[in-house]
Amino acid sequence: MRADRIFAYGAAAGLIGDLLLGDPRRGHPVAAFGRAAAGAEHRLWRDHRGWGALHTLVCAGGATAAAGLAARAVRNRPAAAVALTAAATWSVVGGTSLGREARAIGGALEAGDIELARERLPHLCGRDPQALDGPQIARAVVESVAENTSDAVVGALVWGALGGVPGLIGFRAVNTLDAMVGHKSPRYRRYGWASARLDDLAGWPGARLTAALAVAAGGRPREAVRAWRSDAGRHPSPNAGPVEAAFAGALGVRLGGTLAYGGRVEHRPVLNGEAGREVRVTDIERAVRLSRRVSVLALGVCAAARAAMGRRGV
Repeated sequence: MRADRIFAYGAAAGLIGDLLLGDPRRGHPVAAFGRAAAGAEHRLWRDHRGWGALHTLVCAGGATAAAGLAARAVRNRPAAAVALTAAATWSVVGGTSLGREARAIGGALEAGDIELARERLPHLCGRDPQALDGPQIARAVVESVAENTSDAVVGALVWGALGGVPGLIGFRAVNTLDAMVGHKSPRYRRYGWASARLDDLAGWPGARLTAALAVAAGGRPREAVRAWRSDAGRHPSPNAGPVEAAFAGALGVRLGGTLAYGGRVEHRPVLNGEAGREVRVTDIERAVRLSRRVSVLALGVCAAARAAMGRRGV
């Protein structure tokens, strides 16, 4: 069986597994990687970029190398290769859990239980929930759904198409390290620099594909393109900017603005500010549905791209 078919069948099976099962409640491979990375940090941490780069190399490089060895072991057994690709895809994507968390917060907001919504918000993003009212929580959820569609689904599929199982695992390892050490706190400003920059590079193609598919699938292509072109570059993140701007235009809402992370307040530019309205609770469900459509389209695009690469002998 050709490599492109192995990827297509395995990735499709993995996404179906995520749809039916979501993330495993115990023994999640990403959680195991996180514990190993935390252990490595305990031994390696210094307030220095070089030591942080070593941490990134050991953790992300080790995970990618292990995935490469596993893929090599089954390369002459197509059924096993498909199964490995499916397992890797299921373990690294998180679209179903993303939707469940977003809908749970939306349900709490619809019921008027803002305390429950604040309690659940940290499961989805790193905002300070006590600083947010209902509309601000709804906006945070929509922004997280947009960004995590790229980080938790599309980016992984892109690197799976490019690099097979090592690409899937390597992308998730890099993304997880960024979440752990890539923020600009005093402890990680230098130590997490390498992880943050590598995550920016790894996330670049997936973010652009996510934005493009949001334009195609959102029902408001002109508005989404306009928001992407005019506002994406104003976002502090080179990858979250295109995704959130395209989602804002596709949904007809305003994203961005003032937000708080662990007591630190940021004033971000408003995305789609001229054409959009304030986020409503009902927009959470619309964002989840758009995320699902984008994920399915991404599978088709990545499978087709892998097939084209195969025909060219790549």
